[in-house]
Amino acid sequence: MGLLEGKNAIVTGSARGIGRATAELFAANGARVLINDLDADAAEQAASEIQGETAVYAGDMTKEDAADKLVATAQEAFGSVDIAVNNAGYTWDGVAHKMSDEQFQAMLDIHTIVPFRVARALAPHWREAAKAEAAEEKEYFRKLINVSSISGTMGNAGQVNYSAGKSAVVGMTKTLAKEWGQFKINVNAVAFGFVETRLTAAKDDEAETVKGPGGEEIQLGIPEQMRAMASMIIPLGRPASPEEASGPVLFLASGLADYVHGQVLNVTGGQFGGMYT
Repeated sequence: MGLLEGKNAIVTGSARGIGRATAELFAANGARVLINDLDADAAEQAASEIQGETAVYAGDMTKEDAADKLVATAQEAFGSVDIAVNNAGYTWDGVAHKMSDEQFQAMLDIHTIVPFRVARALAPHWREAAKAEAAEEKEYFRKLINVSSISGTMGNAGQVNYSAGKSAVVGMTKTLAKEWGQFKINVNAVAFGFVETRLTAAKDDEAETVKGPGGEEIQLGIPEQMRAMASMIIPLGRPASPEEASGPVLFLASGLADYVHGQVLNVTGGQFGGMYT
């Protein structure tokens, strides 16, 4: 029996990268998984390739009603939601003195406001279920896992917008943990270091792009010299694969972590350079 047997999960941004690896691992451990991506074709393809029961919600998660629709889709498909992973995101790097308001706000929208809205959309379902369980003197743990980054805990040059959004996720996680502990909702975060995804691929003429809020093409990836430097300051000597990154998320989603609450789990290969409190 898998660690998530009989559980129902939402993983945002799960057609690619860490989200895809997490969805696959959840399904392999018995969960039914809602796949989400901005690209409907990519979401449908991922859902069809994952071994296990899946549902799909495709759309721009920064739209005001998207989180409500996401949760409603999972509720309709599975009957309930036990686990939610706020993973969707992208980067739009630049130095602070050249950054526009739009560029800064875009990172807050996807990395802070979207996770908040997902949590808020889940709240009535989870709170009412918890109250009913408490009346029967039952404990049933549900899991909210937010994806942060060491850019948010330590800062990172060229990412003032992304770092601000990911730092806010830490504060949100700790606050929700204090508010929701009484309902047996474990709220934790994972702060990833360098993981090999399209966001950390070499930035060159063939790098992938995403569309920004104004329809502009935003090139993903980081300069090759930064990639080489990152590997030098990771004690394990290399970045993580998405599959390695997904394991700690599974731990936090499972019953093994029922008494882990309000924590930020650093998944960095030992990288702890920089300034953080």
